[in-house]
Amino acid sequence: MPKLVFARHGESEWNLANLFTGWADVDLSENGTKQAIEAGKLIKEAGIEFDIAYTSVLKRAIKTTNLALEYSDQLWVPVVKSWRLNERHYGGLTGLNKADAAAKHGDEQVHIWRRSYDVLPPAMGLEDSLIPDAENLKVTLERALPFWEDQIAPALKEGKNVFVGAHGNSIRALVKQIKKLSDDEIMDVEIPNFPPLVFEFDDNLNVQNEYYLAPKKA
Repeated sequence: MPKLVFARHGESEWNLANLFTGWADVDLSENGTKQAIEAGKLIKEAGIEFDIAYTSVLKRAIKTTNLALEYSDQLWVPVVKSWRLNERHYGGLTGLNKADAAAKHGDEQVHIWRRSYDVLPPAMGLEDSLIPDAENLKVTLERALPFWEDQIAPALKEGKNVFVGAHGNSIRALVKQIKKLSDDEIMDVEIPNFPPLVFEFDDNLNVQNEYYLAPKKA
């Protein structure tokens, strides 16, 4: 039964500062590094061995992936990086303090920007068409889905165990696809920085089990 382990990156410096991060390439906080290391230890304790790992092109996810593999004694596992697994682009909210944004735009509006499936945050006004102005979860899923279909899903169908070190919203987008959740249902799904989330599938990629890793009881 193939396993897919999602690890949202450990707490970042901007998570700690309560800032909208998105595509800003910020580092892990000291606590985030510890979370990534603990994720690796939990994976080792659970006896999960990977065939391949995927991550984004942002350092907080890359470092989380590397640390999780290192501390599960699996640094040999090949790692594929793709922008399609990046966090959603927060547009004009990028770098803003979430509390300040709520004070300026209202709690309800900021909540809609953060949690709505298809409402876009304010754009940055960039002219470079290669850089998205802003993304909601719908757009994030649209650009992550080809990577799921071309890379992750085929690996799972071959019976491989897969590690994905990514971000809260790119993981939420894939969870929506995996669990066939409605637009409303995904709004209530939150992906913590720690611990890792595990899915077990049958041969047709139907979910057979879903759980977060936890230390084994003595």
